[in-house]
Parts: sequence; structure tokens; C-alpha cells
Amino acid sequence: MCGRFSQTKKIKDVKKRFNLERVPENLPQLFNIAPYDATKQNAPVVLNAYPNELALARFGLVPSWSKEAKTPYSMINARAETILEKPTYKRLIKSKRCLVIADGFYEWQKKVDKKIPYRIFLKNDELFAFAGIWDHWGEGENEFYSFSIITTTPNKLVAGIHDRMPVILEPEDESGWLQDGTPIDRVLAMLRSYPAEKMDAYPVSTLVNSPVNNTAEIIKEL
Repeated sequence: MCGRFSQTKKIKDVKKRFNLERVPENLPQLFNIAPYDATKQNAPVVLNAYPNELALARFGLVPSWSKEAKTPYSMINARAETILEKPTYKRLIKSKRCLVIADGFYEWQKKVDKKIPYRIFLKNDELFAFAGIWDHWGEGENEFYSFSIITTTPNKLVAGIHDRMPVILEPEDESGWLQDGTPIDRVLAMLRSYPAEKMDAYPVSTLVNSPVNNTAEIIKEL
């Protein structure tokens, strides 16, 4: 599972890294992005429908057919191994893919009497993109975008902390992920664990445990 992540880079760095033409004017630093229903906080994504602009969307998929604008907790993530087995995910992986912009994510290592939060990131401390699927819900003032992050089996680094990890796309795969004409076999081949040797992790404060906390203190190494 991937239920928390961060995006703390400057907007100009996001724009340059993902070759975007349009970005929100005031994109805040997000140290502790959690599912929308817990925070009412949107997260930065690039939708395949608008590949040259940064959109803001709810973390936690609300399918277009849903009667309520509420996310089942089970839909914040989609498992890569079974993504074609569920009708909603099968439709979206073929037609509505997105880049979920991040510079780190959090997982909790289980100990006998507690859970220790870790921040996991790239060794070069660069921005990256999770593989995501998205949908559109509502009309007019009530409409919004929402997304799920696709997860897979962990690499050696993450396996010491958790039994799942989000799919981090290789930079050279990002354009193909967004292109409508990319064959589904190639799309599915992108859903793999990111190389452990390119990543690092360290324990962080339990401040991250509460989704209402959004401060720089959260990303500091203990």
C-alpha cells in the first residue's frame, strides 16, 4: 500500500522536470499528502488527457459511476498484478492514466509493539512520477478529478520496511504512459518495482502519522 507521499519541490522545478506548459500559480509544498477524505487536500498530477499541464486531483479514486463523491479506502491504490481483473481498473488502465508527481513516499515498518515511519526517496533527491489511474466525477461546481496509485511487489530496500511499494516510472517511460496509443502489453510492462540501488530511506518523526500535519519537520531524518 502507498497511503502517504510528498511533493516539496518548487513549482519551476516541477514545470521543468515534466516539460509542462501550464502549472497552478500557487502550488504549496506538500510534506504529507494523504487520501483526500482525510485532509480535503488535492495532489499534483499530469493526466493523459492534458499531458502538458499540471492538474490537481483527489488522492483516492472516485469512479465516474459512483453515486457519492467519497472514496472507498480500498481505492487509494490499485495492485499491478490484478489491475485487469477489476472492471473499473481495467477500463482506466487502458484509457485514463496519469503521472502522480512526488519526491518521496512513506511506509511504516512493523515492530513488536510499534510502527516506525520511513521516508523513501531517490538517492539523487529528484522528482519522480508514480504510475496512476484517474477518473472524472460530477458536473459543474461539483466536478473533480481523482486517482489511485498503482502498487507492486517491493524491491530489496522497501521490502525491509513494507510488503508493497508504489510503481515509480522510469523517466523514459513517462511519455509512453501518457500516450493513448501505447499497447496495453507495454503499459503493463512498466508496472515493476524501481531499482533499489537508485533509492534510499530513513526513519522520520511520527508527526507523519496524522494526515493533518504538513510541515518540513515531517521529512527530516531522525
